[in-house]
This record gives sequence, structure tokens and C-alpha cells, in this order.
Amino acid sequence: MISKIEELKVLGDDRGRLVALEANRQIPFDVKRVFYIYGTQENTPRGNHSHHKTKQFLVAVNGNCKVTLDDGKNKEVFDLNKPNLGLFQDALIWGTMHDFSSDCILMVLADDYYDANDYITKYDNFLEEVNK
Repeated sequence: MISKIEELKVLGDDRGRLVALEANRQIPFDVKRVFYIYGTQENTPRGNHSHHKTKQFLVAVNGNCKVTLDDGKNKEVFDLNKPNLGLFQDALIWGTMHDFSSDCILMVLADDYYDANDYITKYDNFLEEVNK
């Protein structure tokens, strides 16, 4: 198994719902960066890369999308279709986000700051790295 969907605890009452995300609790690392993806174009995937070191946790806080994770041998597709579902993506896992609903907002929490040198953007290079 490459990863699994984590169901996050929903708090709230008749006034509304709340999902809390805490580092080293629901998120399995210290969070150093948060970004979100929205306004995606139809049939246009995002991601299509891996990281040498960075770990991520993905939550579709609005709408839905699919995420394909690939460890170089196995691929799994995950459906992020509720705002209380999160997906851990470890380092050296190729990730592609796709099939975004028009209202999707995908939030990504990362354990490190942005570093262009941490990205593996060519699939052949990724395969070489994971098969060392």
C-alpha cells in the first residue's frame, strides 16, 4: 500500500462544522508550508512530480479531485471527495492530482519550505532514483 485516506475528526453542531489539523497529530510531520490549488482547468492534471525529501498531506477543502500516487512499482488512485478526508504523500512518491470538480480547492500541507531542487519532474529520473 502506497498510502491511505485518513478520515479527520469533524467537530461542530447546528452552527456548522470544523476540522482541526495539528502538526504531529492528524498531520504526521511539522508543517512548514501550506498552499492550495483552485480554479483548475478541465482535464488538466496538476502535480506530475515527486520530491526527494518533502512530505505532503492533501485535503480537498471544497469540491473533489482524485490523486494518483506512484512508488515506481505500484499506483493507487485516491478520491478526495469530503473536506474531512486527508491523504499523506511521502517523499519519493510520484503524485498527480486530476479530475478536479469546478469548485475544488485542494489544500496541501508540506513538511519543508519550497525548494526547486527538491522536485523530480521527469518520470524517468524518478524511476532511476527509487530503483537505486
